[in-house]
Amino acid sequence: MITKACATLLLGSGLVLSGIAAAQNTADTIYMGGSILTINDAQPTAEAVAVKDGQILAVGDLADITSFQTDTTELIDLNGRALLPGFVDSHGHVVMGGIQALSANLLAPPDGEVTDITSLQQTLRSWADANAEAVKQVKMIIGFGYDNAQLKELRHPTREDLDAVSSEYPIMIVHQSGHLGVANSKALEIAGITAATENPAGGVIRRDSNGEPNGVLEEYAFFTALVPMLSELGPEGLQTFAKAGAEMWAQFGYTTAQDGRSSGGVVEALKAVDQAGDLPIDVIAFPDVLEAKDYLKANVSMDYSGHVRVGGCKLTIDGSPQGFTALRDRPYYDPVGDYPEGYAGYAAVTMEQVQDSVNWCYQHGMQVITHANGEGASDMLIDALKNAQQAYGDPDNRPVLIHGQFLREDQVDSYKELGVFMSLFPMHTFYWGDWHRDHTVGPVNAENISPTGWVRERDMMFGSHHDAPVAFPDSMRILDATVTRRTRSGDILGPTQRVDVMTALKAMTIWPAWQQFEENSKGSIEKGKVADFVILSADPTVIDPETLDQLQVLMTIKAGKVVYQAETGLAATALGRPPLVADQENAHQLLDAWYQGVN
Repeated sequence: MITKACATLLLGSGLVLSGIAAAQNTADTIYMGGSILTINDAQPTAEAVAVKDGQILAVGDLADITSFQTDTTELIDLNGRALLPGFVDSHGHVVMGGIQALSANLLAPPDGEVTDITSLQQTLRSWADANAEAVKQVKMIIGFGYDNAQLKELRHPTREDLDAVSSEYPIMIVHQSGHLGVANSKALEIAGITAATENPAGGVIRRDSNGEPNGVLEEYAFFTALVPMLSELGPEGLQTFAKAGAEMWAQFGYTTAQDGRSSGGVVEALKAVDQAGDLPIDVIAFPDVLEAKDYLKANVSMDYSGHVRVGGCKLTIDGSPQGFTALRDRPYYDPVGDYPEGYAGYAAVTMEQVQDSVNWCYQHGMQVITHANGEGASDMLIDALKNAQQAYGDPDNRPVLIHGQFLREDQVDSYKELGVFMSLFPMHTFYWGDWHRDHTVGPVNAENISPTGWVRERDMMFGSHHDAPVAFPDSMRILDATVTRRTRSGDILGPTQRVDVMTALKAMTIWPAWQQFEENSKGSIEKGKVADFVILSADPTVIDPETLDQLQVLMTIKAGKVVYQAETGLAATALGRPPLVADQENAHQLLDAWYQGVN
């Protein structure tokens, strides 16, 4: 028998439970009033999105979503702009990107102002003068992004060119590919490189007619010279780079970044920045399998610690196609420089190292992402993957090809058969398409660099990446290049390899989320997923495709919090880097300020 007291208690409990249920269905934020591209084929567009506690509460018609609204719900009127899932980095180097953000900008137009050796020297001098205290403290000068293909002289600078900037401080300038660099005499001295120094395995020390190092260092020769310089910065220096890199990724709409070829020290620097509350986005690290097996075994995880997790192994087989260090299966077309007849590049590692590394990753059930640019490098990777699968089966580790600039069509078939996810680099068509056509592979094969069309013909997913700091992590430049394949000169390189805008957006969101085992929590705007968003100045699916690179990232939202907003009237470009939102002001106020500034 239920007494009056019991009935009162049950009624009160029901009211409490009803209140709890109502609170659980109350939106913190509702986005509406613009194009909402969900990247979810089951529900491609929506009128509104509700967010609760950093997760997506509901997606659908405005009338339905407003049922989650209360007096405390923040309403975000997109004012005709576009809301998309936050971009997921298919491949990049976020900590090295921080070095790029904090060093002299040696990029050619449109991302910089270096067009010849003289302007390169002047840029270094101006940067050193503007950062005199920092240079004095760290006792070095670093420049990032020069490209001999874009210099009037069509050659690399030499140590003498850099000595003219400073003979007091070591200078290291990094090629835009990240696979070569130039050191001045002081930097060569610190690295212990002399005429008697032999080329390291997988690297080249270029020399003058007298056999003396001319300053240009390729692959492992470059890496072994750069590391001693950067090691002088210590853990705090790495943390500074990690923070700056993550901020730059956020500026271009990325809510998940990658740090390829990490070291244990780099991962620990990322964790320290995150613990200090200064890492605005998620970062997935892939330490070098040749150097960090113990660290990998101890740290690989599908779960984040804060904003950081170690996702698997990175393997690097060859080098840079535009720098003529990628391993081809045939000679380069017309290489610029002192190359022997029939030169086809070279591998940075042996086939034995490749096979042992891939086997180790399969044996431990770890994902392996492999840098292979030339056809010869892909041949090595395909053989290694076949052998590993025969020996260990399929551990469902989703192996990834990184770059694949020069591929034969039969290699695409092999990658499909092996279940390889292809993280491609169509942005190369803009930056180096003309160079590839004229010098690396020639006009016929250049049509098929980064062959996204071949991949889609086989119904394969792919990721479209920036490989920053090879280029800025410019999401709209990636989108534009993947769709149009237009080069710097205006040529269209490989029209049959172009894809539509929605396919290109999937290659920046849901497909790289799948690549990294995060398709159930990221990459699309769906109920239950993390509220990772980017707001663009217009809907990329309705504008002229030739204007995609003019779209602006207005705001980046990570788990419901604003982590970047564009300065009034400014596009999101690293050349005029707007600051992050430090105090997490509400998004409505930020957008209003932006609208008032540009309308």
